[in-house]
Amino acid sequence: MLTDAIKDTIRAAYTRLKDGLPGFRPRASQGRMIAEVAKALAEEGGGAVIEAPTGTGKSMAYLIAGHAVARAQKKKLLIATATVALQEQLVQRDIPLYLSLNGIEAKVALAKGRGRYVCPRNLLMAGNSLAADAQLGLGFDTDLALWSKPPDARDKAALGKLVTALDTGRWDGDMDAAPEPVGDMVRSMITTSAGGCTGRRCAQFMGCPFFAARRAVADAEIIVANQDLVLADLTMPGSEEDSWGGVILPKPDETLYVFDEAHHVAAKAIDRGTAEVFLGAAVRQLSRLGRQVHAAYSLTDKESLGRLTLDQGDARLQELSDALEELEREIRLAWVPDPGEDEPMYRGSLGQLPEQWTVHAEHLAVLTGEVQRWLNAVRRAVVEMSEGGPTQEALARELGIALERLERQSRCWRAWSTPDREHAPPLARWVTLAGDQQLVCHASAVSAAGLLRSVLWGNASGVVMTSATLSAGANFRHFADAVGLPDEAVTLSLPSPFNLAEQARLEVPAMRTLPDARDAHAEEVSEWLAEHLDWDAGNLVLFTSRAKLDRVLQKLPIAMVRKVRAQGSLGKSQLVAEHIADIEAGKGSTLFGLASFGEGLDLPGKLCETVVITQLPFAVPTDPVGATYAEWLESRGRNPFIEVTIPEATRLLIQYCGRLIRSEADRGRIVLLDRRVVVKRYGERMLQALPPFERVIERAA
Repeated sequence: MLTDAIKDTIRAAYTRLKDGLPGFRPRASQGRMIAEVAKALAEEGGGAVIEAPTGTGKSMAYLIAGHAVARAQKKKLLIATATVALQEQLVQRDIPLYLSLNGIEAKVALAKGRGRYVCPRNLLMAGNSLAADAQLGLGFDTDLALWSKPPDARDKAALGKLVTALDTGRWDGDMDAAPEPVGDMVRSMITTSAGGCTGRRCAQFMGCPFFAARRAVADAEIIVANQDLVLADLTMPGSEEDSWGGVILPKPDETLYVFDEAHHVAAKAIDRGTAEVFLGAAVRQLSRLGRQVHAAYSLTDKESLGRLTLDQGDARLQELSDALEELEREIRLAWVPDPGEDEPMYRGSLGQLPEQWTVHAEHLAVLTGEVQRWLNAVRRAVVEMSEGGPTQEALARELGIALERLERQSRCWRAWSTPDREHAPPLARWVTLAGDQQLVCHASAVSAAGLLRSVLWGNASGVVMTSATLSAGANFRHFADAVGLPDEAVTLSLPSPFNLAEQARLEVPAMRTLPDARDAHAEEVSEWLAEHLDWDAGNLVLFTSRAKLDRVLQKLPIAMVRKVRAQGSLGKSQLVAEHIADIEAGKGSTLFGLASFGEGLDLPGKLCETVVITQLPFAVPTDPVGATYAEWLESRGRNPFIEVTIPEATRLLIQYCGRLIRSEADRGRIVLLDRRVVVKRYGERMLQALPPFERVIERAA
């Protein structure tokens, strides 16, 4: 309940912000957001979805309201973001500013997944492996080797620096702040997953950076985490029967959640349930696992583990391997991939696979479960040994990782063999052929609504979702369906604090071709850019496919190509840094980018005076998850293009337009080189949903 005392605290905090922040400008949208966040979080089980355009000051709004309610109710405030950049902004700037302006002392923690911290056990093993008499860690059985190939001088030097920095306390083990960068091979060696961790039984437990971070999270009032970690926690079985979450992060019923950049939540929740099995690799991994199990029986000197002798265990592994190969034969007999396809795929219509495949999957689910239970006992025996030396450590790690792989396989086979729930969207089930001709089995949910209703909306003390773009012109139906939003939750679209009608112009040139004519449209896009773009200014050109970006780049005059920085040629941060440097030096620079450049890119003022959107950002129709969901909607007499495709494309289009005006001083134009907004029936609806820019729509010749 939102009491008068909480309201007074919020008003006082807002007044201090207004008086203490140089250049502060009161914004009606920010005030409204503070009020709605407070109301939603103060009500037990309350929820709100708030669209807050750039310039609203949304992070300070949810901090002021959320922290006041959390303190009054003795709960945690957990802010979940989708990008590292926003996490760093919150922890390094916004939260310290809020606390200092209000004279508040509060513990703040940045929560990250286990893989973002060094594992001191693995780092020690890797460091010791470099000793002259250690044979580079190859002294164990090859299946326990640390190095997949001999380390080069750079790897050795980096490892030495990390070991010294951790030992001397100059580094807290956060891999994002490592004193020396390391390559992917070394990083995978010196970090660990949950399966590879032995927890309190590890000799390095008390000094483990991950568990130190976990303790900091437990003590914190305000926690900042990425959405993947929050969703991972929410989907873990809790300590009480039929409960979810509270394993890595605080218990949901003791937590107020704010999901910033919330347009990512549905997709990330779907990804949590995605499963895939590379059939050939799975068989090879079982062979390696067999050798590791032999080492475990030998090391523990046990005749029987998990009620199986070594011979019986070998037989279980062989039975599972044979079943995997049998499924592969069955699929190859039933499906002949089209050699003309770049990425061959067999997708079950409405998620339904051939009956024989389903029968095999059911058998595999049973066999995999039996091997998991036995392997858990084998690993437990290794972990509980009093003295096993480095072989014990390596073996415990490898068996844990093998168990994680088996769990992923088990999820896939359960998904393939379990009937879909009545009246609910089916799972997407499909098979692809990898570049090495290996068959890959896939399964995924097509909607996050059911999952989020059970683990989040029906579980948390309060939830607010916010972003600059969540609706299609203030219509939240698509977003609400995607995240399973309860009927009683509030939805609110706040107006922009900027005068967009005066600051920006939307142009739709009289293009001769539509994007469907790929080559012709690419030719015309390159012509328009060559003739009408100010190449001496700062520009952003957005594409929906790498192929079209490359085609347009090939057709541009060489003098203009030299002023283009195309996504993929360098890292994103380096491209942007070079773009900024050229603009500040008085030179022109144009960024060519894909979807990731249409979101979160902040180029104020002269850094971006024209945004060119080459075509409407419709989803790729070959996506098996989207295609299965569309089929299900059609089977129920609904129109997926109207209900899903257009709203999502509209939201993305609004987001792309949002790259232009980042402050009250910005001026510029948005150019849409896709006439479908004029000639197609749905185009008018998309144009109406866009912010109130000045509009110049050229008539066709």
